[in-house]
Amino acid sequence: MKAIILAGGFGKRLKPLTDDRPKPMVEVLEKPIVAWQIEWLKLNGIDELILCVGYMRERIMDYLGNGSRYSVSIDYVVEDEPLGTGGAIKNAKPLLNGEERFIVVNGDIITDLNIARMVMMQNNSIAVVPLPSPYGIVEMGSDSRITGFREKPKLDQFWINAGVYCLNHDVLAYLPDKGSIEYDTFPQLASKGMLYAVKYKDVYWRSIDTHKDVEEASKELKEYKR
Repeated sequence: MKAIILAGGFGKRLKPLTDDRPKPMVEVLEKPIVAWQIEWLKLNGIDELILCVGYMRERIMDYLGNGSRYSVSIDYVVEDEPLGTGGAIKNAKPLLNGEERFIVVNGDIITDLNIARMVMMQNNSIAVVPLPSPYGIVEMGSDSRITGFREKPKLDQFWINAGVYCLNHDVLAYLPDKGSIEYDTFPQLASKGMLYAVKYKDVYWRSIDTHKDVEEASKELKEYKR
């Protein structure tokens, strides 16, 4: 099974870090996001990768090459103009011939979720994780007496798209030439009953969107690796 990493974004909210590198090359604990992703995919038994690259693609291609430094095989699909997540995946179609199913990963997440759970579903699926609260919360009793505090808990009653997908080849027919898989494709699949969620509750997951995310992920992963 092959995995597509969507690595063509500008990462505007991470400026000035992305003035001289694409977002997937931003370092967390002195390791580029894309390197974290490749190591995670390898642990999940996936060593054939397709990178959809655009902005400052040379930085990624020079760093990763053919993938041998990570004992994986890497092909590249180049976007001469931004195509969006849906268009980027569709642009990789020639490299998916013969693949009944494939994995897609947003190029800005770090996680350790088990991909096998999605593969076993045999359906188009989206990994979902509990919504992380951006704030600490105050706990109180029925009389409003404060009983404690919790720092940025996960809100288990709400689930968010984790940016990891397991898709069947026929999904390619629903992708736009230029546009978003999240907004242009997934609603179509959902309306036809063709899309499922796989819940991951007790996993590490972090989207790297801002400078604060880089700092917090670095702290979390330092603790997580102990």
